[in-house]
Amino acid sequence: MTDILDELQWRGAVAQTTDETALRQALADGPITVYCGFDPTAPSLHFGNFVQLVALRRLQRAGHKVICLVGGSTGLIGDPKPTSERQLRTKEHTAQNVARIKELVRPFLDFDGTQTQHPAILVDNLDWTAPMSALDFLRDIGKHFRVNQMIRKDAISARLESQEGISYTEFSYQLLQALDYLELYRQHGCTLQLGGSDQWGNLTAGVDLIHRTEGVSVHALTSPLLTDSHGVKYGKSEGNAIWLSADMTSPYAFYQYFLNVEDASVVKLLKVFTDRSREEISELERLVADEPHRRAAQKALAADMTTLVHGAEATASVQAASEALFGKGDLTALDERTLLDATAELPGADVPVGTGVLDALVAAGLVDSKKAARRAISDGAVSVNGAKVSDEAHTLGPGDYLHGRVAILRRGRKNLAAARQA
Repeated sequence: MTDILDELQWRGAVAQTTDETALRQALADGPITVYCGFDPTAPSLHFGNFVQLVALRRLQRAGHKVICLVGGSTGLIGDPKPTSERQLRTKEHTAQNVARIKELVRPFLDFDGTQTQHPAILVDNLDWTAPMSALDFLRDIGKHFRVNQMIRKDAISARLESQEGISYTEFSYQLLQALDYLELYRQHGCTLQLGGSDQWGNLTAGVDLIHRTEGVSVHALTSPLLTDSHGVKYGKSEGNAIWLSADMTSPYAFYQYFLNVEDASVVKLLKVFTDRSREEISELERLVADEPHRRAAQKALAADMTTLVHGAEATASVQAASEALFGKGDLTALDERTLLDATAELPGADVPVGTGVLDALVAAGLVDSKKAARRAISDGAVSVNGAKVSDEAHTLGPGDYLHGRVAILRRGRKNLAAARQA
């Protein structure tokens, strides 16, 4: 596909545009400059944010200039939620999050121009809001906004109708985001802002501000919000975020999440996040319909996503761990970090060295009694680290604890538990 807007639409990454015809022409005449902002309200981005980061990546690869904005100032305020007031974070905490997110986004965009024609730019909106006085902000920015229009925004109107109401602080958030667009237009000629569909009001506020102050028309484009199988938005405030930082969601947990995506969602996610072609995705869609037990689409999605976010080496490690736990791979070959990540979600218990296998099976919750443990062993259904146990008098020695940390107990084909060295 030569038209980047066509590609974004086919991939399900377009919900609304301010003027599709004009935007299509601008992209064709390009390059244009486009930006997306990410507020540092957590130490990491999550994969709901990743929709926008991938869209920036596609636009840069299509020859356009991209700006990634980290909201050092807007993160201090917080975009209004429809339900309740955000808890303000300290300036120090916000600054730490800004630094982490700046490092996090670097691998996804080309900032040095080695792979694309135009290097990406990374900015922090605190750089232009911090020097601005309250009087200048009210006179130069606030005068262009009408309160009767501001209260029509979905989140604002919902809060105004609630018992809690809304503070002036959060009410002013859209002015700050609009200021960002104006500043990037003036500094870099930016004429397109990306965001999630719940950001439409904030995006159009920037479009209107630039039109009022500069007398030009610019563009906004939103993507549909990603939701889980219950229709709940992925995000920090919903408590179901899949984080991009390895210390918040391990590469193994990240891989397993996408490996277990339901059939109804997997093709949509392949389109949004991966670089696979129409033909490849069409074939995977056929396999979902005809051979769902193979989970070919989920395996492709999990591999592509984990490689993109954590790298090919991490993907190979977590695939080996998944195969070792649930297939016929070698548990003893796993590195310590991957082993601990892979066993973190397993049921289990602290089991001291020298504990008998019968007691270990009971403690780990694989059986409810020693009698049941004996029966499982006599049936040939028990293994430790993949090695079958035939002697009910077997005890867990130091060598049974991989990397001196954990022994993997199995009963039958699918029942696993972790015996962690006490």
